[in-house]
Amino acid sequence: MKHKPNKQTSPAALSNVPALPPEVRAGQSMALLQRLHILTREGKLNQDSRRKLKQVYHLVGFIDKPLQAVLDERQAAGNTTPITLVDHGAGKSYLGFILYDLFFRPQQQSLGHAVGEVIGIETRADLVTSAETLARELGFEGMRFFNLSVQQALHDERLPAQVDMVTALHACDTATDDAIAFALAHRASHLALVPCCQAEVAASLRQHKALDLARTPLAELWRHPLHTREIGSQVTNVLRCLYLEAMGYQVTVTELVGWEHSLKNELIVARYTGQRKRSAAQRLHALLAEFGLQGLESVRYPGLSSPDGPPSPSDRHGLPAPCDPAGE
Repeated sequence: MKHKPNKQTSPAALSNVPALPPEVRAGQSMALLQRLHILTREGKLNQDSRRKLKQVYHLVGFIDKPLQAVLDERQAAGNTTPITLVDHGAGKSYLGFILYDLFFRPQQQSLGHAVGEVIGIETRADLVTSAETLARELGFEGMRFFNLSVQQALHDERLPAQVDMVTALHACDTATDDAIAFALAHRASHLALVPCCQAEVAASLRQHKALDLARTPLAELWRHPLHTREIGSQVTNVLRCLYLEAMGYQVTVTELVGWEHSLKNELIVARYTGQRKRSAAQRLHALLAEFGLQGLESVRYPGLSSPDGPPSPSDRHGLPAPCDPAGE
């Protein structure tokens, strides 16, 4: 009796397996990309998926290098503490899944043991449930998901007391500020933030517009509603960068991708050095005063030293002692 050839292993069957598009990185799970609806069933990319994948890959490029540095440092010291990345406003967890697939899973296969975990924080319960299901089906054991707001996550005891990296991709309005607060409270050594739809500062500028126009000619920058929105967005991110520098981080601001792909395109990358910059705190105070935003300091920028003095130990949000308390 003749046996029929195994269709799954025959050359004819293998030739029918679609090749990955050139935009997809080597080693990437095709099943994952299909389940995330980035690839079609035929293994193709549409224009929207190509744009989304380019953004995520570009962000992964800023994330995997510091993660690798942390891993190398721990291995050299014989430290087996797992790397922890917390992704705020995870949505469908494109970033978390692709990063786990490209970094954490290969490292685990190479070293023979788990090297860390990716924790997704998301307010929409249905997205958390679907992400949990997908991680389980793919065997991504180092992924956890929580149905929380960023603010709720700040005090949730299920999350680690210390994390290595905090990410927030297109976190709207003050969710980016909450992600920064979470990073400070959990002593994160790295941050990667893509802010989106900042409205809080713009609302404050509109509220005091008449008084500001009488006080300073700079108020012409936000006299018209369109300018108010744009200036508010820029000022918000400048204040965030100064705050991170004042709290001991080295900050880099760059484009996420080309402007043809997204208008929400600013990427803030920060690495903790312990060198708190007194000049950054002074400039932050000055900008808050210039724009009439002093009321935001206690809400969004707690723990700053006085503008004329070095930070006190109680201002450090539990971070390690800085190398140079005076900063610049």
